[in-house]
Formats: sequence, C-alpha cells, structure tokens
Amino acid sequence: MFVLLLILIVVLFGLGFLSPVWWVAAAVLVFSATRHGRDRGGGWIRGDGSDLGDYRDYEHRRDRQDRWDRRYSRRNRARWRREDRRDQERSG
Repeated sequence: MFVLLLILIVVLFGLGFLSPVWWVAAAVLVFSATRHGRDRGGGWIRGDGSDLGDYRDYEHRRDRQDRWDRRYSRRNRARWRREDRRDQERSG
C-alpha cells in the first residue's frame, strides 16, 4: 500500500509541472497520509499495524543487546579471566 501511495504522490508531483493544482493534491495526500498514520496508530504510511510488530522486534533485539553488553562488558572480562585461571588451576 505504501508503494502505491508513493507512486501516486510522485505522479501527482510530476503532473504539477503542467498545473500547480496537482502539486496541491500531492501535498494534501502526503499530509493526510502522515496525519492519519500518526493520529490513529495506523494508516497508509504505517500500514496495517505491522510497524508495531517491527518496533517490538526492535525492542527485543535492543534489550537482548543491552543484556549482552552488561553481561560481557570489559569490567566483567577480568573477573572471567580470574575465574578461568582458578578453574584451570583446580583441574590441572
């Protein structure tokens, strides 16, 4: 749906060189699509709510990355090395 809207806007903008009314139509279409998407949490630009799922996926990836960074930060590496040395001394 977004691609069709984008093509329509480009065509209307191109027709604007023939008559400025087409530029106004393209501007109104862009404004209404972005406003509708922002107000209702959906709309033409945002699709059928699929962006919400994409954002949740992004949040999960970001949270996993934060946990990874906290767990495997430089501060903890020295502690792991000490623990590895102790484990090696115990085993061998």
